Amino acid sequence: MLKIGLAQTNPIVGDLAGNSRKIGDSYRQAITADCAVVVFGELTVTGYPPEDLVLKQAFVRDNIEIVRAFAATTGSCAAVVGFVDCVAGRLFNAAALCRDGLIVSVYHKQLLPNYSVFDEERYFEPGAAMCGTVPSGVVQIAGATMGITICEDVWFDYGPVSAQAQAGARIILNINGSPFHVGKQTEREQMLAERARKNNCAIVYVNQVGGQDELVFDGASVVFDARGKLVYRMVSFAESFSVVELSPEGIGIQAELAQPQNKLDTVHEALVLGTRDYVRKNGFTDVVIGLSGGIDSTLVAAIAVDALGAEHVHGVAMPSRYSSQGSLDDAATLAHNLGIDYRVISIEPAFSSYLEMLTASFADRNEDITEENLQSRCRGTTLMALSNKFGWMVLTTGNKSEIAVGYFTVYGDSAGGFAVIKDIFKTDVFALCRRYNERAGREVIPDVVINKAPSAELRPDQRDDQSLPPYDELDPILEMYVDGDLTVADIVARGFDEILVRRLAKLVDLSEYKRRQTAPGVRVSLKAFGRDRRVPITQRYL
Repeated sequence: MLKIGLAQTNPIVGDLAGNSRKIGDSYRQAITADCAVVVFGELTVTGYPPEDLVLKQAFVRDNIEIVRAFAATTGSCAAVVGFVDCVAGRLFNAAALCRDGLIVSVYHKQLLPNYSVFDEERYFEPGAAMCGTVPSGVVQIAGATMGITICEDVWFDYGPVSAQAQAGARIILNINGSPFHVGKQTEREQMLAERARKNNCAIVYVNQVGGQDELVFDGASVVFDARGKLVYRMVSFAESFSVVELSPEGIGIQAELAQPQNKLDTVHEALVLGTRDYVRKNGFTDVVIGLSGGIDSTLVAAIAVDALGAEHVHGVAMPSRYSSQGSLDDAATLAHNLGIDYRVISIEPAFSSYLEMLTASFADRNEDITEENLQSRCRGTTLMALSNKFGWMVLTTGNKSEIAVGYFTVYGDSAGGFAVIKDIFKTDVFALCRRYNERAGREVIPDVVINKAPSAELRPDQRDDQSLPPYDELDPILEMYVDGDLTVADIVARGFDEILVRRLAKLVDLSEYKRRQTAPGVRVSLKAFGRDRRVPITQRYL
């Protein structure tokens, strides 16, 4: 039996020295475990995705030097390391096989994804299918014939896996930078089982873990043997090193499997990891959140505590003349339950000053949304002042439902560094809060917050459903229009009211300019605002 190390690491894009140290640490673990080979993630030297950094010649040169330096430290234990290769000025998403002090061979990714969040064709050339008379990536390790592939290469029947298997490879080493979205793990494992069974070869699938801007990578690395049987699954959302044993023919014995979580727990863990890494990788230690006593800021605060620790989270209630005592009490109760720093800063003096300052200009005009937005902008300015003074990152609290229809204030409640629940529909916000209490085994999030009618409290007796349909009606329409790319006619044909659908579609499209000015946030769906959904600001098609 061959021992194969799986190094599920959390690299930082551009931190070549830090990523190199992680590679070295995992390699030493592999030697201690007497592994024949250790497998790292896609572009593990540079971090994934490096985007336009690869257009810098010095960056590419430095990452190649890292691989050469690492290779010089290797012994009989082989290592498959992802990096950016450059041949005659052409860039490749590559994997180096390092052993006995040398880079033994280099494989270039053949299938380059260019959809959704991926745009690899912008940077890389596709690798050649053949290396001489054999398929690219076929190598000999510890007397076994193996194939090396990179991420997308394994997703298609016609890809390199089939050619490598036909050439005798019984173990495929597949390195990945596969970002998370709801349902991805199930989809991934079903595909890998089919690919292994159809080609009669084991697949060692190693995925990176961690947050990178909007993306979060779940890890969840797996091994399927040549029968298509799942023999190993690593933990999700955490760095880990594991060892599996396979015969040279790709047959393995099932080891203990990390169990997949349910949807809500998986989304929660993705939000926690994405928030933690965005804050810490960008040099912050603490965050500040405007606590309104509402469901959105409540969930963001809870996630921040799980991500960073209560001592690094600061909650600020910012009441105006329209804030209810109940909301202030709810915010205080939440802060106490979470154990976070809590303070109250009234925006009434600032709001009153703005109204007085604008009295002459607003003469003969009735109060409207202008005065509502002024309150939100007073709050945004207050939070940014605390951020500047203490070095805290502001976490915004808008959810996907509100962001979709523009139910937020530019330079107000949308002002901040990171939008934690930007890709979470309002109905899922409620579900995540209920699940949070279930996980905790106690009422951390006050039930009154979960059960009360949502309100921005920017005018007397305001409720969200005065401006929007109930969220259980709104969210399905938004999911079809935004996530599903359906037209108004498509949605109406499914039984929804045309007047309502047309109104919501117009709100979504008119709000594109506002969304372009919002902070990045964790992507958990297949169509998140930002990297996934790219529509013109100026356009008229519904």
